[in-house]
Amino acid sequence: MPSEKKFTRKQKILCLAVLILSGLFLLYYYLFSDSRKFTVLTRELFYSELSENTLSLHYTLAYPEKWGFTGEAVLSSYETDNTGGDGDGTGADTPDENLSPADENSDYADIAETLNRLSKISRSRLNDSDAYTYDLLERYLTLRLKGASYPYYSEPLAPSSGMQSGLPVLLADYTFRSEKDVTDYLHLLDQTDTYFEGLIQYEREKSANGLFMSETSAEKIIKQCVDIMDKKALSSGTHFLHDTFKERLDLLAQNGAITDIQKEHWISENDRLLTTVVAPAYEDVADAFTVLSGTGVNTMGLSYFPDGRAYYEYLLASTTGSSRSIPEIKAMLWNDFQQNIVALVNLYNSCPELTSVSGSSRDTFPLSSPEEMLEDLRNRITDDFPDFPSAEKNGESKSSLFPSVRKASGQADSTLITNREAFVPGYTVKSVSPSMENYTSPAYYLTPPIDDMTNNVIYINHKNSPDALTLYTTLAHEGYPGHLYQTVYSQIYMNGQNVSPIRYLLHYGGYVEGWALYVENLSYVYAGQLLGKDRPLEALWYEACRLDRNLQLCLYSLLDIAIHYEGATPKQVRAILGKMGITNAETASSIYQYIVEEPVNYPKYYLGFLEFLSLRDAARQLWGEEFTLRRFHQFVLENGPSDFQGLRERLGVS
Repeated sequence: MPSEKKFTRKQKILCLAVLILSGLFLLYYYLFSDSRKFTVLTRELFYSELSENTLSLHYTLAYPEKWGFTGEAVLSSYETDNTGGDGDGTGADTPDENLSPADENSDYADIAETLNRLSKISRSRLNDSDAYTYDLLERYLTLRLKGASYPYYSEPLAPSSGMQSGLPVLLADYTFRSEKDVTDYLHLLDQTDTYFEGLIQYEREKSANGLFMSETSAEKIIKQCVDIMDKKALSSGTHFLHDTFKERLDLLAQNGAITDIQKEHWISENDRLLTTVVAPAYEDVADAFTVLSGTGVNTMGLSYFPDGRAYYEYLLASTTGSSRSIPEIKAMLWNDFQQNIVALVNLYNSCPELTSVSGSSRDTFPLSSPEEMLEDLRNRITDDFPDFPSAEKNGESKSSLFPSVRKASGQADSTLITNREAFVPGYTVKSVSPSMENYTSPAYYLTPPIDDMTNNVIYINHKNSPDALTLYTTLAHEGYPGHLYQTVYSQIYMNGQNVSPIRYLLHYGGYVEGWALYVENLSYVYAGQLLGKDRPLEALWYEACRLDRNLQLCLYSLLDIAIHYEGATPKQVRAILGKMGITNAETASSIYQYIVEEPVNYPKYYLGFLEFLSLRDAARQLWGEEFTLRRFHQFVLENGPSDFQGLRERLGVS
């Protein structure tokens, strides 16, 4: 009989230690492997998205090299999948009806693969921040997957929001912080021909699929291309892309970052590229649209396209961030419209003197300059809105919190920057270039990079100079407590919480514009406070102006659904507008045409606004006596940007 093997005390302890370590390893793997997978996946998405487009990268990160981004400047351009017809604009070929969306559109396959990888990660094993990001990303990608089924329904060259007018704005404000920024900028200019060639090809494929824009819209694009790249201004060196380039170089030279020789060389190179690459690219767009003009088969809303209603449902959900059904949205808008009508009628009934408020009285606003108004708003909101979170001192980078995905462990560096201080962002108010006044909004705010929020820019379009009250409320929308305040607050907060970097790339139009309209409404109250107690009639007039603006935006949002989902005709829209007192045929036609060309633009603002009101009501009911505007606003700012389903879930309401 073999002898029984005896284990020494030391061997028993060693075996026990091995078992414990093995158990701990398995427990660690069980608990944290999903966290690692999620970290790797989201960082891959972050890096791949920004690596393919230097313009997006530059507006997202001020110092991309600290985040691991290297390489030449790239202006991503559209490339055909060779499934949208012959591309000659004749409409001779159509997609194979037997092809699946994944076959027709490579984006579909890419998004589906990402969703598949995400589904293999257990949400329950993620920390609270990552679990929230998981939910947002899953819904975001699911909507994008739905949108990828309609590859030719989007319009990158829309008359009011297309890249033919958007690209010059982005180029004019492309910040120069270093020599590389200048050379990258010039590389981007040198690629504008390829960029627009891609868009022209896309428009040809749209035409081949029967989805090209109307002749009226095409004529607008042609005119814009001619006006924006004005030959006289280009030849004389007075184009705004000449002026803004020199201004940015001057700042670098003053700081000693470049020499005068470099400056003169780059000015010469910029002149050359504008005249030999950029201007011809715009001419090519104009020529292509001249050829394609008339190939559009639909002059009305999306519902008249084959999959137009389904595409509109997708577009409404993805743009506004609202998960409500269209009937529910219509009811929400209609109830609000009726309430505002009743409120406005009651206001005039209670104060008939409002009808006699003279134009001169309306113009006697206490403040005149944009800077004065912004400072007043910044100081006036302190009771209702939280202070900015602490932030890294200027020049410190957050890149250590988001290391490259090439790290062997896949783990984030948990070292937080501790050199923090109270932060107040700077801002500059600029005027829109006269050559761009017809093609830009009355005002707009340029979002700063997430690693440098010290410099913010608000543009004012002076083509139709607004009255003082409108300017004040517009600056509330764009500045404090609107886009500038919301953007800087949320980015600083997310930076400090070490959230997944993919959150910075998830765009929620309803959250962003809904917030801005929500606080714009509050600014009418602040404007009334400016008047003091001596001018109550004008304060009531401000309230009437607020109600009137809301009625207009609500009406246009209802018309958006009527035109694009229900098939309302120009005649029907004219009749609706006529009942609201808009009887001028040209005005009614302009409203109809704008909504046709910019689907879901008005709901992005107004439905977003109503979602915030609904969320505020839910918070008030949930928190009871502990509810304050300041607490509610802090909740929104610290949990956004987000879709509204995410905000309601974070609040704890269905």
